[in-house]
Amino acid sequence: MDKQVLNPMTNFLLNTQSVCATPQAGERLSHTLRETLGQRDVKVGCDAGDCGACTVLIDGAPVCACLTPTQQAEGRHVETLTGLTRHDPDAQRLTESFQTHGAAQCGICTPGMMVSAVALLRETPAPSDDQVKDALGGVLCRCTGYRKIIDAVLASHVQIPAETNDGTVGTSIRRLDGTAKVNGTEAYGDDVAPADALVLRVIRSPFAHAGFTFGDLQQWQHQTDGIEAVLTSADIPGQNVFGVIPDFADQPVFAEGTARFRGEAIAAVVGRADVMQVFDVASFPVVWTELPSVATVATATAPQAPRLHSGRDNNLMCAGFVQQGDAAQALTTADVCVEGQFQSGFVEHAYIEPEAGFARIKNGRVEVHACTQAPVMDLDGLEIILGMDRKNIRIVPTEVGGGFGSKLDLSVQPYLALAALKTGKAVRITYSRSESMQSTTKRHPSDIRLKIGANRDGYIQGFDFSGDFNTGAYASWGPTVSNRVPVHASGPYRIANYRAEARAIHTHNPPSGAFRGFGVPQAAIAQESLFDELADKLGIDRLQFRLLNALEDNVPTVCGQVFEQGVGIKACLTALQLAWDSERAAVALFNETSKTRKRGVGIASGWYGCGNTSLPNPSTIKSGVRPDGTVVLHQGAMDIGQGANTVITQIFATALGIPVHQIKRIGADTDVTPDAGKTSASRQTYVSGSAARLSGLALRAEILKRVNASNNAKLKFGAGTIRIIDGADEHKINLPSLSYDDEGYVFRAQETYDPPTKPLDKNGQGVPYAQFGYCAQLVVVEVDTALGLVTPIRFVAAHDVGKAINPMLVEGQVEGGIAQGLGMALMEEYIPGRTENLHDYLIPTIGDVPPIETLIVEVPDAHGPYGAKGLGEHVLIPTAPALLNAIKDAAGVRLTQVPATPARVRAAIKELNNGN
Repeated sequence: MDKQVLNPMTNFLLNTQSVCATPQAGERLSHTLRETLGQRDVKVGCDAGDCGACTVLIDGAPVCACLTPTQQAEGRHVETLTGLTRHDPDAQRLTESFQTHGAAQCGICTPGMMVSAVALLRETPAPSDDQVKDALGGVLCRCTGYRKIIDAVLASHVQIPAETNDGTVGTSIRRLDGTAKVNGTEAYGDDVAPADALVLRVIRSPFAHAGFTFGDLQQWQHQTDGIEAVLTSADIPGQNVFGVIPDFADQPVFAEGTARFRGEAIAAVVGRADVMQVFDVASFPVVWTELPSVATVATATAPQAPRLHSGRDNNLMCAGFVQQGDAAQALTTADVCVEGQFQSGFVEHAYIEPEAGFARIKNGRVEVHACTQAPVMDLDGLEIILGMDRKNIRIVPTEVGGGFGSKLDLSVQPYLALAALKTGKAVRITYSRSESMQSTTKRHPSDIRLKIGANRDGYIQGFDFSGDFNTGAYASWGPTVSNRVPVHASGPYRIANYRAEARAIHTHNPPSGAFRGFGVPQAAIAQESLFDELADKLGIDRLQFRLLNALEDNVPTVCGQVFEQGVGIKACLTALQLAWDSERAAVALFNETSKTRKRGVGIASGWYGCGNTSLPNPSTIKSGVRPDGTVVLHQGAMDIGQGANTVITQIFATALGIPVHQIKRIGADTDVTPDAGKTSASRQTYVSGSAARLSGLALRAEILKRVNASNNAKLKFGAGTIRIIDGADEHKINLPSLSYDDEGYVFRAQETYDPPTKPLDKNGQGVPYAQFGYCAQLVVVEVDTALGLVTPIRFVAAHDVGKAINPMLVEGQVEGGIAQGLGMALMEEYIPGRTENLHDYLIPTIGDVPPIETLIVEVPDAHGPYGAKGLGEHVLIPTAPALLNAIKDAAGVRLTQVPATPARVRAAIKELNNGN
């Protein structure tokens, strides 16, 4: 007889302590470690062994804790990241190296990466690049692009000097929030709930379109042990609707009678943790009637298609339009024209942290702790749903394990708040991986038709763009995509005769929302692909063709906007010239002797308007000085891995004139930080950074005014004092002697910055953005023409950031964006019902991302703090088109649908060879 059946207790050594657990039958080690033993450093991203975030060591060997039955740990030694960083020299050196190299961004994958790396370093103290890739190949990262992780592991045996610079703008300091990310103590959405919290599960539609009716919910709850509440639309005290754009808000918290996409919420069940751990969703009393559905733009706009929303005929939600000159006439008279149709599918954000959080009632108020990119927007939404004065709601964001746009929309927040109100108890939820992928937003699929004409000298004469974007069942960010795309579809080029239209069309799919670029990457695929075709047809070098038509200062954009300074696209393209020439020569030499494997070089560019399109977009930053001399920065901009906590603090410190490490940062919390806006649209460095600079300058001015010192004076903060050194004069302020305000500050400043934009007219003419970021990328690929397999060899990326506030963080953003663009181009395609996990939905692994050389270009912007421009969105815009152009250069085939899977590449090559 099995000994473990007789004795269900499991004893093992956890780090340095003997522990005993009594797991349920089949309970996984990840659950035991986190929920029973409190090891929150063990992160769970998939619960299926696909992501590797939960990696621990058992007797020195790395395993996925989410796949390992707890009873298999009997009598063995289990090590987690927190234990390793306390006691293992390899892990301690690795934490330093990870921070020095910027190897952790959001940090959710970092425990899995570091535990796997420790196992490698114990066996191989000085590993090779390939050995690192092999050892870490089972751990997925969505933020970094892996390159800095590899560098950190390779350099972990090197003695790292202490950081000595003061963190002023332009220096590569470590992330100010980095220590908790690398030692496993960072708290994400699933890490913060009280131990006695109830657990919530959402009941969702298994169909793309279906009617439903409930059974006797009260009787079911009464008969089901441990269930404390059932929630439906009838339990919503306010309005059963939410949406990121108020005029288009159309998504119910709980569907009423009809579900419009697979994964839509219809109800929620709240119960004890032990009951919900084994809760069977199929037991919930609901009867479904499947209805006809439309999945594509073509079927949704057909004459007899079911209409998803009243008032939106032909399932058209909205459209954007920009026109300048006469594109049709210019194309008629152009010497050379090219045209094409390009398509892309749904792309999943695939952050490693699923949506999670908890809510409670505290002092009569609803308090929601959850991962989010937009805490004040969450507050706005809950105020409407709960029908409650916003003063009685508090949003406390947790750390965010990746967002990329999807965590701008409400997810768990309404369910948690409603459950806490109904039960009066703390309630928690963590989406499963499949639940996250079914129910949250995606990148918009696109169907784009484009025609471009030029004269014989290579100058673009006309440009006509039409794009349909599949916006799914509800609006989400569809209006933003449809308005932003026509502004950007030209790329960063001068085009006198231009017409662009983008339509957002409803279908029975998950809502399409914000995803790094807001539709611009899809448009760039069409525009940059046809630029190559046009250059080839004209017999002009592809890089030179782009330089010939590139925007410059004092040249109007397609919206008629003129920048007197800061247009950096020519500088980006010029920065690639050396690599372009050398790689073209190397590829030609390689292809002379290689038979089935062919190499090619691709180039593409991009631009991105930072912030909202022609709409108010303010950020507010508060700062103060306490009587003990502490300088406090209330910084409400969410850091989702991009580095806002560090960059904004560096900007503030530089403006105030003190070292960055003297500043105490208070993070986002709707009770204590003013609204710094959403983390989206490459706005935080620019907009919140500008507000931080103004706050630092204002605080400095208040201090200097106190002693009548000049603006050139230096500030020295000490315990209860500020010394002001003004040339030969020195002043001293005794802070405890000053009166303080209701927040305890003796000096205080709060400043707001809102980018200067103007509305667009009916032809899309106006000032949509106060600044743009610019970029150009080059990639070398190898195509196996027999298998259709595309292997990227090397990227060179030139990005104009205006001023690199922290160059190391710039590199990290570029590398991570390229990895996501690579995934979009070559492998990623979300298909409802088919690719709803990280096994079937492929994202790049550490072995898929080649070396990346980042060329930081600094063309200062007139509005940005110290000339800085936003970066996070546009890093991936050129990646997919550059890869497609490289495939064409290598194999002679133009792929017009992404992802360019081996099957699609192989089919295109076969067609090129007349079916052979």
